[in-house]
Amino acid sequence: MARIGYARVSTVDQDLDGQLARLTAEGCSVIRAEKASGASREGRGELATILAFLRPGDEIVVTRLDRLGRDTRDVLNLMHEAEQRGASVTVLEPHVSTRGEMGHVVLTVLGMVAQMERRFIKERQREGIARARTAGVYTGGKARLDHPGIRRMAAEGYGPTVIARAFGCSRMQVYRLLLERE
Repeated sequence: MARIGYARVSTVDQDLDGQLARLTAEGCSVIRAEKASGASREGRGELATILAFLRPGDEIVVTRLDRLGRDTRDVLNLMHEAEQRGASVTVLEPHVSTRGEMGHVVLTVLGMVAQMERRFIKERQREGIARARTAGVYTGGKARLDHPGIRRMAAEGYGPTVIARAFGCSRMQVYRLLLERE
C-alpha cells in the first residue's frame, strides 16, 4: 500500500512547490508532478504512469480535486480506474476520499463544480478579450514564429523544408503562413 501524490499546474510559469510540500507532509511515498492542462488527460504522462502502476490498496492523493482534472467525466473515469485496480483517491481540500460511499457523491459534485469553474474562466476570458479588442488594446497572442523572417526566406527562394529547419517549426506551419499571405 502506497500513498502516491499527484501535483499539477496548468502552465510552465506556475509553481508546484506548495502542492509538493503539502503532499510530502501528508506522507506520500511517491510524488509525481507535471505542468499540463487539466482540461483532458492528453499530455499528462505522469498521471498515466500513476494509473498504470496502481496496486490494490494504493491511494492517489491530490491537494484539490481540480488538480486531477477540470472535466467531470474525466475525474469520474479516473476514480473508476483507480477503484478497478483496488486503489482509492483522496482529496486534501476539502478532505474527501473514495473509500466511503459519501466520498463518491462529494467528489462527483466537486468534479461538476470544477468543470463549471473552467467554463466560467473561459467565458470571462472571452469577454475580456472582446472588451480589449473594442478598446483597441488587444492585438492577439504573441507570435511564436518569426513571420517576416519566414516570408523573407521564401521570397529569397528557399523551400519550406529549409525554412522549417531554420526556424524550428514544421513544414505545415511554413505552408500555412505562406498561404495566409496570398
